[in-house]
Amino acid sequence: MACTKILLEAGIGEIAVADSRGLLHAGREGLTETKQWLVEHTNPTGRTGTMVEALVGADVYLGLSGGSVPESAIAAMAPGCIVFSLANPTPEVDPEMAARYAAVVATGRSDLANQINNVLAFPGVFRGAIDAGATGITEGMKLAAATAIADVVGDDVRADYIVPSPLDRRVAEAVAAAVAAAARAEGVVRG
Repeated sequence: MACTKILLEAGIGEIAVADSRGLLHAGREGLTETKQWLVEHTNPTGRTGTMVEALVGADVYLGLSGGSVPESAIAAMAPGCIVFSLANPTPEVDPEMAARYAAVVATGRSDLANQINNVLAFPGVFRGAIDAGATGITEGMKLAAATAIADVVGDDVRADYIVPSPLDRRVAEAVAAAVAAAARAEGVVRG
């Protein structure tokens, strides 16, 4: 849910969310309140079927919940695709296999390149919110944090370096400044 909200805030329009029963879509019964929200805000074309079917021609896979994605599904993605397989310690997609098909592969594991971990955002998000006197954390503030993390990489970006190390001291400072600025710009600060 959190990842979907930030992707929507970033302007990504074609998102299809799947659970263990397949794609979330209008007309699917037995949805929780959270899954119903996802139906109302994603999958604008009303795709149905399995996650594997949805990956045919897809540009990006973002996995956050474990399980296993077959090689055939990753092979069927678009050329130059991106695979973020973030379940930890065992990613949904084998990183070595994914690298045969994807231009960029990221996991939640610290022993592999492109570790995507919330430690990149913290403590910068909290520091920035406190510095600005923010009354809450908005999607805009989260997006500002993500952009600041990417900006630390800057022109050094390459397939095996899309995010900085969690140990890079520039990250927390950049995130804090970006979050504080976003909070002020959005007016979610104490008067």
